[in-house]
Amino acid sequence: MTDEIDAASADEPGFAGFDPAPVPAATAAPTPYRVLARKYRPAHFGDLIGQDAMVRTLTNAFAAGRIPQAWMLTGVRGVGKTTTARILARALNYQTPDGGGAPTTDLREFGIHCREIIEGRHIDVMEIDAASNNSVDNIRQINDAVRYAPVSARYKVYIVDEVHMLSTGAFNAFLKTLEEPPPHAKFIFATTEIRKVPITVLSRCQRFDLRRVEADQLVAHLAGICRAETVDAEEEALAAIARAAEGSVRDSLSILDQAIAHAAGRITLEDIRAMLGLADRARVIDLFESVMKGDIAAALGELRAQYDAGADPVVVLNDLAEFTHLVTRLKLVPDAVKDNSLAQAERVRGGDFAQRLSVRVLARTWQMLLKGIAEVKQADRPVMAAEMVLVRLAHAADLPTPDEALKMLRDGSGAIPGGNGNGGGAPRPPIGGGNTALAARPILASANPAPAPVARPVAAPTAIVASLEDVVALASQNREITLKLALERDVRPVRFEAGRVEFSLVEGASRTLAQDLSRRLKEWTGQTWMVAVVNEEGGATLREQAAAAKDQRENDAAAHPAVKAVLERFPGARIVDVRDPRAVAAAENAAAVPSEDEYLPDAEPLFDDAEPDFDGIDF
Repeated sequence: MTDEIDAASADEPGFAGFDPAPVPAATAAPTPYRVLARKYRPAHFGDLIGQDAMVRTLTNAFAAGRIPQAWMLTGVRGVGKTTTARILARALNYQTPDGGGAPTTDLREFGIHCREIIEGRHIDVMEIDAASNNSVDNIRQINDAVRYAPVSARYKVYIVDEVHMLSTGAFNAFLKTLEEPPPHAKFIFATTEIRKVPITVLSRCQRFDLRRVEADQLVAHLAGICRAETVDAEEEALAAIARAAEGSVRDSLSILDQAIAHAAGRITLEDIRAMLGLADRARVIDLFESVMKGDIAAALGELRAQYDAGADPVVVLNDLAEFTHLVTRLKLVPDAVKDNSLAQAERVRGGDFAQRLSVRVLARTWQMLLKGIAEVKQADRPVMAAEMVLVRLAHAADLPTPDEALKMLRDGSGAIPGGNGNGGGAPRPPIGGGNTALAARPILASANPAPAPVARPVAAPTAIVASLEDVVALASQNREITLKLALERDVRPVRFEAGRVEFSLVEGASRTLAQDLSRRLKEWTGQTWMVAVVNEEGGATLREQAAAAKDQRENDAAAHPAVKAVLERFPGARIVDVRDPRAVAAAENAAAVPSEDEYLPDAEPLFDDAEPDFDGIDF
């Protein structure tokens, strides 16, 4: 059935319309009901909301006469792509009743072609649905028809909706006509999947990305329509509709249409919640507070109450994630509290949470909710899955962040809680910097407190460090195994002085080794050390020196007459290790930590005191 513009909309400010020819009362037929999305469809650029950048660009282009042959309009559903295409067609073919006029974006007055174009029934403005006309034959028909001049308008305008549905062959068949169309032809494409459109087509079009409409603009738009329809609606109800529409004007009008029928009078927030299955915003905030306090019992009870009232568990978790995002925004951008789409409870309590919660805790909650929402969507029993998500959130509420945990272990200021879940109703006061503000009371000592962390042994401040070997010994004494291995394996010493160390690194070594060593030396010696990595060629690493010394000892031992005789007497035998008994005795006297090898202090030397001891010969 042919669309018609409602005469009532012509009298409302901000909505374009026209005065139809009067119809005698005796012959007037009842006007069929038209949904709000069609009744208040924009008729000129001034009616478009939230697309100021596009309107400004088009206005300047038309004023300068720089009109391209094709446009590509992209955006989510319901933001006005097809409507914008019709307005563009009207702007191209604008003509006054006296035959004058030129392409213009000033369309407040209707021209001779405007009514038919807006209603989608002009003979020279063809609207094509690419979803059902996506073959090469369909495009060939357009290529054949585009050569002929328009019947009555200035331009032939082809509006191709959902152009991404065209087949590859159809796109290829369109390229030549799209690049060099006749002067009297214009093309306007609309799509929600811009990535599916070939780049060869995009490069031939002027692209406009229609943005989602901001919530405050959408609320003002809905309020104007309610006044035009003489419908009373709460501002919070309109804000809930705007949030549910997610920036789509058409979706918001469809929901408003449904809400008018549902409420049968004044539209309240409760009507919107009942109609859409939304959770109570204040109750979502209560749920958020219970989770942040670690009160599992209260959180589960609130979720079950909302579920019994008809709320979808996925919607509840989505609202919880949305409120987490809101609190994070209020913490980072305090001016966000001025958003008209926010309820009073969101402004007040959200701002309070923003002051008391850290970004780390909010980010952790956001990540856990995202993972939990996906789990609930796939679960056979969504409410149970949602309860388990809340259990994880409440359990993690009193856990410190990783950097806080490391600081606690390093300083010995406290122990990480065991996290037994606290199945009872008493909330667990959170610890750590993130949630401390939500704690109801100071942290109580556990009945079975965790053992205090063992303090890392630290060398006396008077420790003498005169060589790289001394540094390695200190690292071993303080159980810094990773640093010890790095010093032995990766460091080529260049200069070693009191308070200053310079070295070069082998390929693949850690670039933070100098900073780590400087920090540790200050802890171990009590003085500041300057540790630097230089570009000079350093000496051999300690591991290379040890390997070279071992090879030298084995070569010296192999040259000894007694060892030669043994090796010749037993073919295939080899020297396993060579040890100096005097070094072994000195190490034992100094109570040094024994190595993995087993010393033989009581074994008699094979040779003189000046000769080395051979630990064994492998046959």
